[in-house]
Amino acid sequence: MTEYTFFPDRPVANYRKSDSVFIVCTLLLWGIGIFTLYVCSPGVGERFFGNKNYFLNRQIVSSVVGFAGLIFFAVVPLRTIRRFVFAFAVVSFVLCVMASLPGIGSERKGASRWIVIPHLFSFQPSELVKFAVVLYLAHMFDAHSSEYEESSREFIYPVAALLLFVIAIFCQRNLSTGIFVFALGVAMFVLSGASLKWLLPFSVLAVPAAAILVTMEEYRLIRILAYLFPEKFKFSAGYQVSASERAISAGGIWGTGIGEGLEKISLIPEIQTDYIFAGWATMMGLFGVTSYFILLAVFSYRGFKIALSCPDRFAAYGAFGCTLCIFCQSVFNCAVVCGACPTTGIPLPFFSSGGSSLIMTLCMCGFIINASHCDADKDSGRKSENSLDNVETIGGVVVEYE
Repeated sequence: MTEYTFFPDRPVANYRKSDSVFIVCTLLLWGIGIFTLYVCSPGVGERFFGNKNYFLNRQIVSSVVGFAGLIFFAVVPLRTIRRFVFAFAVVSFVLCVMASLPGIGSERKGASRWIVIPHLFSFQPSELVKFAVVLYLAHMFDAHSSEYEESSREFIYPVAALLLFVIAIFCQRNLSTGIFVFALGVAMFVLSGASLKWLLPFSVLAVPAAAILVTMEEYRLIRILAYLFPEKFKFSAGYQVSASERAISAGGIWGTGIGEGLEKISLIPEIQTDYIFAGWATMMGLFGVTSYFILLAVFSYRGFKIALSCPDRFAAYGAFGCTLCIFCQSVFNCAVVCGACPTTGIPLPFFSSGGSSLIMTLCMCGFIINASHCDADKDSGRKSENSLDNVETIGGVVVEYE
């Protein structure tokens, strides 16, 4: 029987199948996130919008868009994606700046982080920036790798681009996301083998700069104090964390069960967004928490494995950055919910209500899937070390020339 492939111009012997384990992990994380939102959000939806399924319906619509993005980034050739990386980065930066402009950006809780299209949708450009930074740095590190080896001065350009993105996010009064994007960029610089002498001064200055930015806003300083002295702020700035910890404790080992213990969950402000993991922990207990982290570990392991085994450098850097972004956001969010870190505005991928986060997370997963089956010769348009130019078939025998 003749072997079949969706890419007839690519020899079956050279075709790399998509990582099925990674795809299954992605679907499981998304499914658990939808289920958790369905259980945790009815009270908030009924109270503020008169519709118990308000957040669930929005998340399903965002899921449709997100899976369309996943399929797009999973099947479009990498060389095509690379052609639009710079434009994607520029558009992301412009939208990020626009979100902080009066009359364009939508202000919520004292921060202007959203762009609203009346009667249609709203989105958060900083979520777009995370993906844009990963793709842009991956493209730069691959396209100019030989120049970087000859002179580390070339790294000033991606460093400057990273700082511009971070500053644009800071202008939205979104300190936690700005720091996260900067740390993500630093991790990709380290992966690329860059000389850290260009990045080290910025990293050293980042510590006092972050301290100054914290003291500039009263609510940030209060969050730090609430983290350091939780007992003094348990009924004010630390109430959200305190209620979350009580709900998690109520879950015990096996959890309260589906639909049970909702009175504990309903006491947590913004349960449908940044603190939704407390709802999962309450329902499923320690067993559910352990299961989630095992699933996240498998998801991350497969993502990093794809990056390390990918024959195309651009795809490898991009897959590494996307996996690291999703993994770190998940760990940081869970740490905040458990009271191990100060409160931030970083959502839980696949779980938190918010179309921007879910759509960008699924798009990142699509890119990782693309990297898992990419062929360096066909996808990137660059000749790989394993080029078949020196291979010839003679009488059914494959002959390789030195």
